[in-house]
Amino acid sequence: MKAILQRTTHSSVSIDGEIVGEIQQGFMVLLGIIEGDTKKEADTLATKLAGLRVFSDEQDRMNLSLQDINGGILLVSNFTLGADCKKGRRPSFSKAARPEVAKPLYEYFIQQLHINGVEQVETGEFGADMELNITNDGPVTIILDTDELIVK
Repeated sequence: MKAILQRTTHSSVSIDGEIVGEIQQGFMVLLGIIEGDTKKEADTLATKLAGLRVFSDEQDRMNLSLQDINGGILLVSNFTLGADCKKGRRPSFSKAARPEVAKPLYEYFIQQLHINGVEQVETGEFGADMELNITNDGPVTIILDTDELIVK
């Protein structure tokens, strides 16, 4: 799994001009489910996101987690994170998990975020064409890849 997270003061996702998910302070997360990903990757990534200390404390140091600030997550599925751009100029998306595998894993990931103490998890719609509105705070943008987080 690959995730691009942005620390945000406000984020929303719209479909056909209608807001379907919205948070204030927290993480805007683009989630790419890659061929071969399992619940193990989802568990690892959900735990990492919930506990990642990138929010400012009283000394203005990045020392607080999403749980510490009671922040939310706006989670949007994004198969393009599985892009392979090695050949030519048109990306191949063959590394992205097929929808019949990715959607149940996406839904499992949402459950794992809740289990890890994230109370507010807003989402887009899996497979839909969506428009994102992100107010990045910092800017803080972090790329997480379970291939780098899990010792194999």
